[in-house]
Amino acid sequence: MLPLTELDQKYVWHPFTQMQDWLGHEPIVITSGKGATLQDSKGRSYLDANSSIWTNLHGHRNPALDKALRGQLAKVAHSSFLGLTNEPAAKLAGELVRLANPINLSEVMGPDDTLSKVFYSDDGSTAMEVALKQAYQFAQRSGLSASPRFLSLEGAYHGDTLGAVSLGHIDLFQKSYANLLFPTDSVMSPYCYRCPFNRAAPKRADARTYRVCEWECVAKVEEVCATKQAQGEPYTAMVLEPGLQGAAGMIPQPEGWLQQVSKVLRRHGTQLIADEVMTGFGRATVDEDSNGQPVWFASHAEGVQPDFLVLAKGLTGGYLPMAATLTTQRVFNVFLGRYEEFKSFFHGHSYTGNALGSAVALANVELLETKRTRQQRHRLAAALRTESAVLWELPQVGDMRQCGLILAVELVEDWKTRKPLALKDRAGFRVCEAMARRGVLTRPIGNVIVVMPPYCTTPSQVQQILTCLHDSIVEIFPNHPKN
Repeated sequence: MLPLTELDQKYVWHPFTQMQDWLGHEPIVITSGKGATLQDSKGRSYLDANSSIWTNLHGHRNPALDKALRGQLAKVAHSSFLGLTNEPAAKLAGELVRLANPINLSEVMGPDDTLSKVFYSDDGSTAMEVALKQAYQFAQRSGLSASPRFLSLEGAYHGDTLGAVSLGHIDLFQKSYANLLFPTDSVMSPYCYRCPFNRAAPKRADARTYRVCEWECVAKVEEVCATKQAQGEPYTAMVLEPGLQGAAGMIPQPEGWLQQVSKVLRRHGTQLIADEVMTGFGRATVDEDSNGQPVWFASHAEGVQPDFLVLAKGLTGGYLPMAATLTTQRVFNVFLGRYEEFKSFFHGHSYTGNALGSAVALANVELLETKRTRQQRHRLAAALRTESAVLWELPQVGDMRQCGLILAVELVEDWKTRKPLALKDRAGFRVCEAMARRGVLTRPIGNVIVVMPPYCTTPSQVQQILTCLHDSIVEIFPNHPKN
């Protein structure tokens, strides 16, 4: 065993990891990377098929991002954002506001809908905590609610700080901390593949494309919002991941769902908090607007402008931990007042507005808008769609759903019945372990295999990833015949 491995297993506690399993085998030690590949301490190469947990947009050691980081390091790495500012953080705020208010939405946006204020934090959880606290105080100070309450989707996950955990509805993450959390309500997720209202028999296609329903999932949102409003305490905000829910199992929303839900919320005076930590910066959509410009956020792909836009992960292209919460002037105004009124937003982080992170994020935005990156994203989306088709021949593949540059493959006992695999069998993890042995790294969500490579991944690399996934499923389920 390598000295690095011994150090790790002796001292480190890893996130979302059963450490008893971890201590029982020799882990992969990553030492370097370039483009869509990573190298380990034994000289083996791997394709990074989940963008290092959904963060890396342009690949490892990207020259433009490396240059931005080195350039800022030659000036200053960090200075306080409490009572001070810095050049890259101020410039980045302007760029984020520009991206968050696309011209094609200007006709449906009123002056109160413009996302004009940026609050920096460290990661997705803390950015969600910011949105939660701002929405809570806005509701109280505006006289909208004395006891603000929030709504989110079944299976929701919005981070690991206590406020963010309270917004979630996954027992694995919530149950252990029940006495520390505040109550929130949930409503059904538009999970077409397993929706009780979907009357369509299983087919060898994304369940969204052949569903048979009456939008009961939207009606459920209307029902709970109407009930709360009738009680005189409308929901302060609904929190959701536009486009698709990540930790719930990469559950994509059918086209039109978000737009309909947004209208329901507006009717009932409920704000929308868009958690685009994972879906933002072009990850969940390759759409273009009527002016031929890329749509960078899944909310905008449905013509929806949220009241809060929560960003992290891809903000710095996967280089540094940084996050941002964008909101409106209307929300900002309730925090204005005389010093002695103590209306300030009493929340912050030591590394808020970090200069290194801001400089890399600025370079990331510039890189996103280049013609080359736009072409790469379209090629990647097409390659994922084409190369994944071979997986339909495997009876363990129940549903495959692609949302922009994200592909999710749900493994089942039998695709004809949608019968789930037992979690104790660890089928998803075993498939991913088999993929690692073949030179591809990703991580499952239960029995859903996630493929989310960097934008620079070539069609031939996508083919390698999907071939590897196919062969790994066959390895783990050797006794199942093809369809």
